Amino acid sequence: MDEFAFARVLHVLGVVLWIGGVAMVTTVLIPAMAQMRSASERTEFFSRIESRFAPQARITTLLVGLSGFYMVYLLNAWSRFAELRFWWMHAMVLVWLIFTLMLFVVEPFVLRGRIKNTAERDPGKTFARMRRMHWVMLSLSLVAVAGAVAGSHGWMPHG
Repeated sequence: MDEFAFARVLHVLGVVLWIGGVAMVTTVLIPAMAQMRSASERTEFFSRIESRFAPQARITTLLVGLSGFYMVYLLNAWSRFAELRFWWMHAMVLVWLIFTLMLFVVEPFVLRGRIKNTAERDPGKTFARMRRMHWVMLSLSLVAVAGAVAGSHGWMPHG
């Protein structure tokens, strides 16, 4: 298998695990949490799940970023970022950047303490904000994935 094919395999596997995990959390776990009786039960459950998923998300996000940039390097496709018809490449980088900042900077250094304090004061508002943020990020991710699949297979606007 050549280098590009290997990088693409790693990239797609990483995206499947990462975005698939986000989809599972957003569409299954968070709605299940909404059915729990107390805010403390929701918080404890989410902490347990997040502590297991966060390392997977960090590893797969790094894998996706490294393999993605490596493929751009191998193809010498940097100029695509200057063309609007390759919007899906911008979308992929944007989604990757947001998740990377969330996983490696914002969540561990900013949100962890803040969420605990906010959850104690207003657990309903905290849960609603978390639910909304997950839906926004899942939606952006799915648009990027759909655009990447379509664009990499030649289905893109002319221009």
